[in-house]
Formats: sequence, C-alpha cells, structure tokens
Amino acid sequence: MGRGYNLLFILVTFLVLVAAVAAQGNSGSSRGGGQRPRVGFYGNSCRNVESIVASVVRQHVQSNPANAPGILRMHFHDCFVRGCDGSVLIAGNNTERTAGPNRSLRGFEAIEEAKTRLEAACPGIVSCADILTLAARDAVVLTGGQSWRVPLGRLDGRISQASDVILPGPNDAVDKQKRDFAAKTLNTLDLVTLVGGHTIGTAGCGLVRGRFFNFNGTGQPDPSIDPTFVPLVQARCPQAGDASARVDLDEGSAGRFDTSFLSKVRSNRVVLQSDLVLWNDPETRAIIERLLGLRRPSLRFGAEFGNSMVKMSLIEVKTGSDGEIRRVCSAIN
Repeated sequence: MGRGYNLLFILVTFLVLVAAVAAQGNSGSSRGGGQRPRVGFYGNSCRNVESIVASVVRQHVQSNPANAPGILRMHFHDCFVRGCDGSVLIAGNNTERTAGPNRSLRGFEAIEEAKTRLEAACPGIVSCADILTLAARDAVVLTGGQSWRVPLGRLDGRISQASDVILPGPNDAVDKQKRDFAAKTLNTLDLVTLVGGHTIGTAGCGLVRGRFFNFNGTGQPDPSIDPTFVPLVQARCPQAGDASARVDLDEGSAGRFDTSFLSKVRSNRVVLQSDLVLWNDPETRAIIERLLGLRRPSLRFGAEFGNSMVKMSLIEVKTGSDGEIRRVCSAIN
C-alpha cells in the first residue's frame, strides 16, 4: 500500500511539473532557448498587451501629432544600433539618447506610460523593445497607414552607448544607403519602402539648409531641386534662422501616411539629399515607380511597408540570456 502510494505521488508530481513547464512555455514569459519573436507570443500571460499600447499611443498622438513620426523614427534608430532591443530608450550620460542623431527623438513618454500600464496589468512580462515595436505600428495606423501583425518576444538590451550610434545620414549616396541596409539584412526594396515612411514627420533646418542656399559651396540651391519648391523651404528655414526649427518631409501631406512622399521624390520636391537621390538610381527609381503604380508589376505601399517593418524589427533581437525585461524603459534593471 505504501509503495503504491509513493508511485502515485511521484506520478502526480511529475504530471504537475510537466503542466507547469507547458504553461510557462505558452504564457510568453519564457525567453529560454533563444526563441525568436512570433505573433501571439504573450498568449494568455498578457493578452491585452496590444490594446494597452495602442490606447496609450493614441492618447499621445492626439495630444501631440508629432509623436507619431517621432515613435516611428525612434524604432528605426533603435533597430539600426545594436538591434531592436530598446537600448535607445535608456536615459543617462553617454547613452544612445544623447547622441546627435537622437537628440531630436520624441515619444519617450508614450513608451514609458505604456510600460507603466503593462507592469500594472502583467508585471515583468512585456519588454520595452516589444512596446516600442508595437507603438511604431500603431503610430502608422493612427496616421492612416495599413496595419500589420507584429511578432513579439524580444528582450531588452543592457547596453546603450552614444558611440555606437552610427546611422544612415541625410546626405548619403544611394550606394551607401544600400550597403547600410544590406548590413542589417534589408534589401533595396526594404530601403525604398522604409524611406517612404518619411511621408510623416519633419527634418531639422540645420540638416537641409545647405542644399537650399549654398549647395556644395556654390552659393546657390541644389539645381536638381524643383525650383518652385526652393522658396517654400527657404521661407521655413531662413539662412540665419534657428537650425533646430523643423520643416515637413512631405510638404502638404506630413500628417498622412500615404504615397505622397514618393510622388515628391519623383518630382524633386523633397528636403533631404538622401531621399532625392533615390530617383537618380535605376534600381531605386524602378521600385518607386512600382510603389506608385507606374510600372508593372505594381507594389502596394502599405503592405510592403508592413513587410519591411517586420524584417527591420527582427534585426539582432535579444533572446535567451542575451537580455532582460526592464522594470522601467529608461533604465536597465
């Protein structure tokens, strides 16, 4: 009787342990074994994660529309430096946030608020990297863009250094842009499509003024710019004006996520040199034409943008023992 009881006890204990392991695996809280992000990762462990993030992003975009392009840009800057690990969110001296290209980033408060709400709903479950990835998608949707399914399950990085921030620049040639994107496993279609995200947002006058007043030291605007566009930008970015003032990347349509920006690349009415040169390269020009429906087979910009965002969101993600789930997004645990 005693021996049979012991065997039954051992069997029951074993089954309980198996069930616990299975539940942990389905909950989405486990990052063991180098598991890659996937759609539905959080399962029942934090089933409202997407609605909570979407609600917070909506509030912050409604209160300040500039948060939409700000969050989208922040996600790009995060993924291109040490991968999509939320390292751009960490505050402090000499962190990524302090680097020149990141000083104009905005939307940090939305990510922090979403984290606070998620910690209340499901503590220790959702990473800041996942919150930022979801928020970027939600920012696009709120400005009229197409939604996409977001793979989740990233961990947060523990390193954030200003010296690591090396990003594609506003004056880069097409070949350099292609190399930079290829280094992050992104192809030329991804390059053109993601640059199409400039349909929302602004650029600092200090970055663009040279092209409109003194291109290559000539004392004249860049001759490749549509001459009717030059005085519009000069008025918004006077030569002796504030370098930190902002000018729309998609003049007349900066708040709507659409193909308007790509049309302006075609007509040489864009403020960044790195955008304008995409029309001069046969490969990137052909992609723009396909995204605009001017060349067959045509491409649907909204769908392609979602596909490229998913690819970008999987750059060098942290899993297993490579990272952590931060308690607050602005500091490592």
